[in-house]
Amino acid sequence: MVNSLIVVCLLTMIINTAETLSYSVRYAGVKLNKIAIALSLTGIIVLVSRTANMIQAPLTAKFVDYSNNADTSFPLGNYLRIIMLASSLGTLIAIALFPTFVGLFSRVISKLEVEGSLPKLLSSVTVEQLKNTRKYIKRPGIKLPSFRYLGIPKRFIIMNIFVTGFYTVGVISSLYAGHLSPHLLATASNASGLINGLATILLTIFIDPQLGIITHKATEQAEYRDQLGKIYVLLMFSRFLGTLLGQLVFIPAAHFISWMVQLI
Repeated sequence: MVNSLIVVCLLTMIINTAETLSYSVRYAGVKLNKIAIALSLTGIIVLVSRTANMIQAPLTAKFVDYSNNADTSFPLGNYLRIIMLASSLGTLIAIALFPTFVGLFSRVISKLEVEGSLPKLLSSVTVEQLKNTRKYIKRPGIKLPSFRYLGIPKRFIIMNIFVTGFYTVGVISSLYAGHLSPHLLATASNASGLINGLATILLTIFIDPQLGIITHKATEQAEYRDQLGKIYVLLMFSRFLGTLLGQLVFIPAAHFISWMVQLI
């Protein structure tokens, strides 16, 4: 089971790193004033994330089956907490890679505009060009005291923390609820929407519109573009704090799901 845990943690890190790096695509698009092209590239990130999730999800569910059927002393809760820690680590990796990927995606966006399609872009890549990607590697250098830009309200940052926290525990808590109520395992394991649904509502109403306004403001006013990068790093840090919040709400959310599925 330890080997499976390592694989799940690696996949979880890939998922969270890819999703968090979507900010670098946005920022590259804003810097080049080609936000529409940049947003089209987020499909690559979604593809990486969903592919990793397609493998990770059944492997994680296997831990629940093993705990319920093979070894009742199996430390399922500890395993799931380690997986959530992998989410936090993946987010930190994305923060460290943010400056590098802004440069890389800036180059990709420019090339995509010339080539006209993603298949043509991929076919035009040479070994020499891949070697040249080393020049885009940058060390992160963000000063925390300088994070008050574009009038971002504190409630927006706090809301982003809570939304990330809910998304972090949605599936994990539903699986653990299946462990708490083994006679309703199938129902509980498919009830992540009870948690993720709330996160989706908060994301749609409060986070996405505000993020769109911030990004649009930066595209309209050139003096804000450099500041936007620092704002995105702040949002990524709030995602990291959200993954840590997931550790606190993991068990209560599992009990809530267990209680709800028994009422259904």
